[in-house]
Amino acid sequence: QVQLVESGGGLAQAGGSLRLSCVASGMIFRLDAMGWYRQVSGKQRELVATITRGDSTNYADSVKGRFTISRDNVKNTVYLQMNSLKLEDTAVYYCNADLIQGGKPGIYNYWGQGTQVTVSS
Repeated sequence: QVQLVESGGGLAQAGGSLRLSCVASGMIFRLDAMGWYRQVSGKQRELVATITRGDSTNYADSVKGRFTISRDNVKNTVYLQMNSLKLEDTAVYYCNADLIQGGKPGIYNYWGQGTQVTVSS
């Protein structure tokens, strides 16, 4: 069984910073693309940032220049450094990963359980 577990969410003031982490565990042969998405209650989940195994990154326009995604392939971990936080960054943040499981052919997509980020004025 594969699990993605996020941490690092919480309360921050506008202009402040938070760092999210997501650790993938279980029978993982290889992690491919990983990413962060966010969802506000009543709205669709939206992409925040993605990173390939080769460290190519992609960001939503709303977070460019403020958020940085990175990964550690040894630790099976993806990070999201969030700086200059805005009120509109308040959401539940979800980790996502494409991976190859040990003993199972094909690429599978997994989601974490989500971590709440609340930005206050």
